[in-house]
Amino acid sequence: MAAEFDLVGVVENGRDMVEAARGLQPDAIVADITMPLLNGIEALELLRKEGIETPVVFLTMHREVDYAITALEAGAAGYVLKHSAPDELVRAVHVVLGGGTFVSPSLAGELFQATRARSREHGEAAVALSVRQHDILRLLADGKSAKEIAKALDISSRTVEFHKYKIMESFGLKNGAELIHFAIKRGIARP
Repeated sequence: MAAEFDLVGVVENGRDMVEAARGLQPDAIVADITMPLLNGIEALELLRKEGIETPVVFLTMHREVDYAITALEAGAAGYVLKHSAPDELVRAVHVVLGGGTFVSPSLAGELFQATRARSREHGEAAVALSVRQHDILRLLADGKSAKEIAKALDISSRTVEFHKYKIMESFGLKNGAELIHFAIKRGIARP
């Protein structure tokens, strides 16, 4: 890849990614979803709010379709699974530089099916979990307290409660049992 593209910067967290994008103005950004301080999707959302339209390709280990949907809804131009790299990554960068969207073929069919299924579900067509909400829901379903989740994700307990409330409100869930059932139904937690 080095011969084909010029690497203009490397960052270690989501906040630095936003700063680098502002300063370096790259033609494309390759990022991970799981980054400290600000995850990749949150960093992408911040870039879009600032009007920075640099195409972002996520190179990630997250094979779950919900992550891909959330990334694409946030404005990602590509979603490449790490086990597929480097060939797919090079193709993805070429596609997004040409104005297209690229998703790892091994995930594309599943993504299409999930998108169709979502559009059929009552009231859920326009609602997707953010990566942070997905992580919090998974940990809640694993029986963790808000305090334990806050410590694990390096956020406040209040932020955990806020996300829990937003998930319940968005999907019409009335209590913790419905929340756990929802997590199992979505494949976020095991029964």
